[in-house]
Amino acid sequence: MNFEIPDGARRILQTLNSAGHEAYLVGGCVRDLLRGVEPHDWDICTSALPEETEQCFADRRVIETGLKHGTVTVLEGDEPYEITTYRTEGPYSDSRRPDFVRFVPNLEEDLARRDFTMNAIAMDLEGNLRDPFGGVDDIKAELICCVGEPNQRFQEDGLRVMRALRFAAVFGYEIEEQTAQAVHENRTMLDRVAAERINAELCKLLAGQNAGDVLRQYPDVFCQFWPQLRPLVTLEQNNPWHCWGGWEHTIHAVEGAPTDVTLRLAMLLHDIGKPSCKSTDEKGIDHFYGHPAVSAQLADQMLRALKFDNKTRERVVLLVERHDTQLPPKSQVIRRWLNRLGSEAFFQLLEVKRADNMGQAPEKVQDRLAELDEIKAKAERILAERQCLTLKDLAVNGRDVIAAGIEPGPEVGWVLERLLERVLGGEISNERKTLLKYIYRKDEDGFG
Repeated sequence: MNFEIPDGARRILQTLNSAGHEAYLVGGCVRDLLRGVEPHDWDICTSALPEETEQCFADRRVIETGLKHGTVTVLEGDEPYEITTYRTEGPYSDSRRPDFVRFVPNLEEDLARRDFTMNAIAMDLEGNLRDPFGGVDDIKAELICCVGEPNQRFQEDGLRVMRALRFAAVFGYEIEEQTAQAVHENRTMLDRVAAERINAELCKLLAGQNAGDVLRQYPDVFCQFWPQLRPLVTLEQNNPWHCWGGWEHTIHAVEGAPTDVTLRLAMLLHDIGKPSCKSTDEKGIDHFYGHPAVSAQLADQMLRALKFDNKTRERVVLLVERHDTQLPPKSQVIRRWLNRLGSEAFFQLLEVKRADNMGQAPEKVQDRLAELDEIKAKAERILAERQCLTLKDLAVNGRDVIAAGIEPGPEVGWVLERLLERVLGGEISNERKTLLKYIYRKDEDGFG
């Protein structure tokens, strides 16, 4: 599949070339073009010094994005394009940014500072490639390989440890042997990386097609920023429902979930409380009573540590806390849970329960999986029929309750809640005449 270089990027390359400067597309956009994937960002490197770049685009809006590091952003139409001068870099004292950069006239020196060979390829306006480190061959071989000495690359920026895993998960590539060894050896570099940066890479990783394989091969890396995972990695589960230990079960559950970050986070953390809840009965069977509540508490701590936004954190914690909830395929039960959770969280909970079952003994879970299909179908029908699920869906309101002789105040809300509970349970229909009759009744079942 071929994708066209945007007109804006072409004009920038042409402008720099016309002024006598070298200019190339570089990094992720070239990698994605070679992979047959449409790029989202178009980065450009050039032999022009930052002030020369600004001169070339004096007639356009230029943003001095990172001038001391050689980067300016040029707006072509409404699209921003980052243009960076060829450079080499000094030491990374903060393990994130170089202490200083030195501008160089040579493209290969610039490519040598980049993280992985697949990101160290440049392309000119005619589509000619500059690939001094064999990135094209590594893309063909589906390999992630550091440019130069792997330990040095990871020690320059600890986040590269997570980037390697993210690329492996998203692209389905293998990490080359020496690079993989360096990932393990340099995992402690993550201690110096901001939580928000780890968060961003983790979310992309978990949504990747090969997230399970990465979790399986690199548990030590994940335990580095979330040490609460360590007991789960070694947890044994001697229980008829489980054919794997805690970590392998978790991986299968992650793989069984849709590639949605909230759901995959929930599956990664749903059993995090099991090790502390483990007990073994007289027959040698392991049990994990109360683990959903403990897991939810730990999940909340872990997500806070990585600075997750409140909406994601609260939803993941809810799903973890409820993942073991019994849900019989009865309409009244489904209505009550739709009322309690809302439709979005309810259907997410069904996905969580399905994924959890996918990580259990296959011969044990077939009936459960069929039951989840039945529950989903009934819930969809309830919503399609616009059945009463909330107070605002009731065919009566507070004014009707007051008109029946109940004093304004908290008792009005109590009456409406009782009516809703009985409608949800299928005891009475949500018809105005029926509900009014119920309000006016004087016997023990009424409210009059």
